[in-house]
Amino acid sequence: MSLTITTEIQINATPKEIWNEFIDFNSYPNWNPFIIQIEGIPSEGKQLKATIGGMKFQPIVLESIPNKKLMWLGKLLFKGLFDGKHSFEIIEQSTGCLFIQKEDFSGVLVPLFKKKLMTDTKQGFIEMNKQLKLRVEAKN
Repeated sequence: MSLTITTEIQINATPKEIWNEFIDFNSYPNWNPFIIQIEGIPSEGKQLKATIGGMKFQPIVLESIPNKKLMWLGKLLFKGLFDGKHSFEIIEQSTGCLFIQKEDFSGVLVPLFKKKLMTDTKQGFIEMNKQLKLRVEAKN
């Protein structure tokens, strides 16, 4: 089974300003209510260490386009059990940018976690987006 969660927020800043704040992983414990800790280099093929909602993951970066997009693939224990392809995209608009956070979940455990994903996880995305917006816009 698969499930997709998508959230978005308008941020009044340039793609570079958003990106620089977004990839400042060291500052996450200070502001990010969803990804409370993350370590590593956001470059394609690199492995990150992340703590999300009390769970620890070691996702692999699938795509990293500065000022535009970061995507990684995380898994629980082994591939096919509970996998998440998480992307963060910055789309420049006439005024500011649209920040889109999306995750495609797949695996045999997805049905067991569906309700929690659609409530707690989605709310985590929304809260992270809001805090990123506040942080970036406060610097402008």
